[in-house]
Amino acid sequence: MSEMSAQTKPSPGGSDRAPMPDLEAPRDLPVGGQAVLEGVMMRGVSTWAVAIRTPTAEELAGGEIDPTKGSHGEIQITSEPLVSVVKRHKVLRLPVIRGVVALGESLKIGFKALGISANAQLPADEQGEKQEIGGGTWAGTVVFAMVFAIGLFFLLPAGLTNIFKDDIPNSFVFLVIEKLIRITIFLAYIWLISRMRDLQRVFEYHGAEHKTISCYEAGLDLTPENAQRFSRLHPRCGTSFLLIVMIVAIFVFAPLGKLDLQWLLLSRVVGIPLVAGLAFEVIKLFGRNRTKTWARVLMWPGLQLQRLTTREPDLSQLAVAIAALEAVLAVENPAEASDEDKIGMEVVA
Repeated sequence: MSEMSAQTKPSPGGSDRAPMPDLEAPRDLPVGGQAVLEGVMMRGVSTWAVAIRTPTAEELAGGEIDPTKGSHGEIQITSEPLVSVVKRHKVLRLPVIRGVVALGESLKIGFKALGISANAQLPADEQGEKQEIGGGTWAGTVVFAMVFAIGLFFLLPAGLTNIFKDDIPNSFVFLVIEKLIRITIFLAYIWLISRMRDLQRVFEYHGAEHKTISCYEAGLDLTPENAQRFSRLHPRCGTSFLLIVMIVAIFVFAPLGKLDLQWLLLSRVVGIPLVAGLAFEVIKLFGRNRTKTWARVLMWPGLQLQRLTTREPDLSQLAVAIAALEAVLAVENPAEASDEDKIGMEVVA
């Protein structure tokens, strides 16, 4: 068993939840994931899999599943091979560029996993046929989500700051105000979604995903009881990544100074790949050095932010996350992956 850092704390007897997990994995392995509706997607080096807790017959008989109560049926697993495009072209392996490509591939897999999980929760139609969300509807949802995120976190802060451009003395002050607005909007958004009742179970599966990955990284047997002992916070979490994006953007856009509105907005959109690619390199650096003091200090804000986007899972939710990871491990061994194999590995856990 690998060495682990521990702060032993008793958990309440008879409970299948652990409000005070005590273990942290000391090493970083090429495994990532994402919480979906009533399930978890896990990704290795050459395979990704999504495990979904499907509704019972009784739950389906009641129509649409209540998102606050969830599903309690069997676990459904879907697994697909993965070959990163960066392995085919050397230029795509360069720092920053590899991050942009890897994040694009991660988004593609993530949205597909979300579609699988959403369809698994739908009841049959009046003819008894299984319902599915249409491809056009899902594509529209994805496009809307991307446009909304760019508008909210990049264009809106720039536009609001530009309103007072003539009253701002210099480019440095302009940048500081814009970034303060951007980070405030981001933190407010995270706080607001953390309060939504319909997303609480997704946050629980997010915690289950982190705990399961940490359990694997620590070298323990993958059981719900073992995974439950780990922290629900992870150094490579997508929530932490988004905070790093907000901070990296300060340095990327600083040299541009004050611009006319059209160029200001265009620069924020065009600069997104560079910001994301740099943030990718930063969070991977944190993951590799998670036990070092300097890394722990710099990771601390992002880890605390994860307290809003994760919740303590129960044993049945951990079983789903483990099923997804075991489907990946049935095909490959990420712990023995070569540096060549790890090229393009997704950043988030």
